[in-house]
Amino acid sequence: MRTGFFTDERCFWHHGGNYVLTAPAGGHVQPGGGLPENPETKRRLKNLLEVTGLMAEMQVRSAAPATREELLRVHPASYLDAFRAASDAGGGELGLRTPFGRGGYEVAALSAGLATTALLAVLRGEHANAYALTRPPGHHATADWPNGFCLFNNIGVAIRVAQAAGLTRRVAVVDWDVHHGNGTEAIFWQDPDVLTVSLHQERNYPLDTGEPEARGEGKGHGFNINIPLPPGSGHESYLEAMERIVLPALRRFRPEAIVVACGYDASAFDPLGRMVATAETFRALTERVKAAAEDLCRGRLVLVHEGGYSEMHVPFCGHATIEALTGSAIRAPDPLAAALEARQPGPEWRAHVSAHIGRLADYFL
Repeated sequence: MRTGFFTDERCFWHHGGNYVLTAPAGGHVQPGGGLPENPETKRRLKNLLEVTGLMAEMQVRSAAPATREELLRVHPASYLDAFRAASDAGGGELGLRTPFGRGGYEVAALSAGLATTALLAVLRGEHANAYALTRPPGHHATADWPNGFCLFNNIGVAIRVAQAAGLTRRVAVVDWDVHHGNGTEAIFWQDPDVLTVSLHQERNYPLDTGEPEARGEGKGHGFNINIPLPPGSGHESYLEAMERIVLPALRRFRPEAIVVACGYDASAFDPLGRMVATAETFRALTERVKAAAEDLCRGRLVLVHEGGYSEMHVPFCGHATIEALTGSAIRAPDPLAAALEARQPGPEWRAHVSAHIGRLADYFL
């Protein structure tokens, strides 16, 4: 079986209105190119996959938009109705930093549908594993509060639909987006059947979530793990956190499927992160979680695209990730690799971050 690659051109047509970085234009803020969450980062990844030939090694598919019934498994009717009404009226903004234009509801439902169909296809044995090139992203969206460019929680909807279909019960979510996966955490906060693990830059976004002490509630206590890393942690620290915290947590939980919230904003060139990750960081993380999936859940692994805002670097980070996911021999060498290697943190900072990771590992054990 080949890797499934789920994408749809309509997702690239989603737009967020008149922003400059994350500040609304107006007053002394001149209009600019819009939000960092723009179509080019994801479209250029798709283009690079086509140019290198790696796309041809995967089974490329689209999907139907998530239905209202499917979305209701996570989002209340009041939110769906408010979102659709604003979308039909020409767009607007709900929640925090989630602007959208006319038709935004339909595009967001399509993004959730891509993630959902990818997970269902892997669980049904149609693909060895899958990658969903979703847009808009989803991991900041709580049930009724869109947030941080995220309108529907794509992964949350996918998991709830798969559970309702009887295809799986225990699912692990590994989120290596540079920002805390607060929406996914909130949706599964009391659920012992879904392990949520977020590996993120500490106190980046949102400012008020993502601390290690947030472990879940009720029956879900202990099934939420937050791993905040200091800015500038770099390649080796990501791998250490994966080896010492994430993989042991997966082995303890023994999921039936693993879903990755696959953001690339830990890249050293991302305007919204400061973590000095490289394309090789994402390759190595993918190799490790893929091996864990093969060991624990018959390889059932789905990567769902989240953030990543460097138009130049995201395509190479994503290509390295998909190289590892597919096991392909095709390569797209990162033209910035030498520069990033020279900018990795020195031994003193590495030792500081390693001690921090050690304390977190002891805490979660």
